[in-house]
Amino acid sequence: MDYRIFPPEEILETSVCLPRSKSMAMRAIALSYLAGDAVPADLAGVCDDTRSFAACLGMDAGGGNYLDCGASGAALRFLIAIMASVPGSDCTIGGTDRLNQRPVGPLVDALRLLGASVEYVGNEGCAPLQIKGRHLEGGVVEVDASVSSQIVSALMLIGPKCDKGLEIRMRGTVQSAPYIRMTAGMMQACGADVELERDVVKVGAKPYDKSYCEIEPDWSAAAFWYEIAALTAGWVTLEGLGDKSLQGDSGVVPLFERLGVVTEFTEEGAELSATPDLYNSLDADMTDMPDAVPALAVTAAMASIPFRFSGVGALHDKECDRISALADSLMKLGIVTETEQYGTVFVWDGRRVPIRELPVFDTYNDHRMAMALAAVSVFVPGIVVKNAEVVDKSYPGFWEDLSRAGFVLRDPSDNLEAEA
Repeated sequence: MDYRIFPPEEILETSVCLPRSKSMAMRAIALSYLAGDAVPADLAGVCDDTRSFAACLGMDAGGGNYLDCGASGAALRFLIAIMASVPGSDCTIGGTDRLNQRPVGPLVDALRLLGASVEYVGNEGCAPLQIKGRHLEGGVVEVDASVSSQIVSALMLIGPKCDKGLEIRMRGTVQSAPYIRMTAGMMQACGADVELERDVVKVGAKPYDKSYCEIEPDWSAAAFWYEIAALTAGWVTLEGLGDKSLQGDSGVVPLFERLGVVTEFTEEGAELSATPDLYNSLDADMTDMPDAVPALAVTAAMASIPFRFSGVGALHDKECDRISALADSLMKLGIVTETEQYGTVFVWDGRRVPIRELPVFDTYNDHRMAMALAAVSVFVPGIVVKNAEVVDKSYPGFWEDLSRAGFVLRDPSDNLEAEA
């Protein structure tokens, strides 16, 4: 479905019940399975990614079945490690065409060093993969952690199943390190013995003794409401969202404060309100929270605040090449961005060119692109966001929440003059 979007007619004031954290839910599903418990239905139903992951874990993996991860990178990487460590499993794992282009090589290399049977069905370094599960003794492995934190987390999750436990030595710049800390914290809550050092994770051979149930509201989803609060200068309450969080994307709070949004944490949740105190530019290292870049980049661009985001190299291998997608989308608004240092830095120096038509935005099959672009309608009423249903991957209720906040969603074929 495509939407033509118009902003609220009144000053925005809304309260939002965010979805539960997709990242935490994915880990909780894995921990339930590894603890020998059934995956709770409410966890499986958080979003499309959790449904795909839970469905794959619920299938008989011993009969050569194909486990379809859909578009979920976390499901793919977690399943590769889990199925490789389950004796008797015999399955092929893959997903969408785009997912089957996302890198898994460092994970496969590490699992093979542990004695796992993992074979590429197609291109080297990518899914689909043929896996025959074995008992893994464990030991010491080195892994390139610059590709994705999910690779490290996938290995961590199976550590308690290994006789010798697992010591993971991370090479390169660790991407999204807070997600590794999230995995460790959730594993510890389930009885696992996990120690984190700067470049080493040690997991003891102590089995899980329970599942993980307390899933926080999603800070990654919250970033788009920070964007909306900034661009509308309105008031947003994010119900139940707290300042104590396992989620790395809670780090958006000080960054959005530079873009005009202050946060007060109360018993109700996070109260967002506008401030006139804007920075002249925004320079931030996004290595720990790259998923927040779309919301931050669009907000800064709409507010005419030049930006420089470093540590964004991992965004080239997400649901789409998010840096290329952002550059193309912002160009439709006359905003000329560039990349530096081999695509690891995303920059806007304030340069603009005229635009001659109302933007129609592709979403590139990427949920975060769709949500980031919706708020552009505050400055350019009547924009079109195509394939809006992609938000189901992490935030199925986004468009309903946007409508409740006063935004108007129309079919693109509606007469624009009727809205004037």
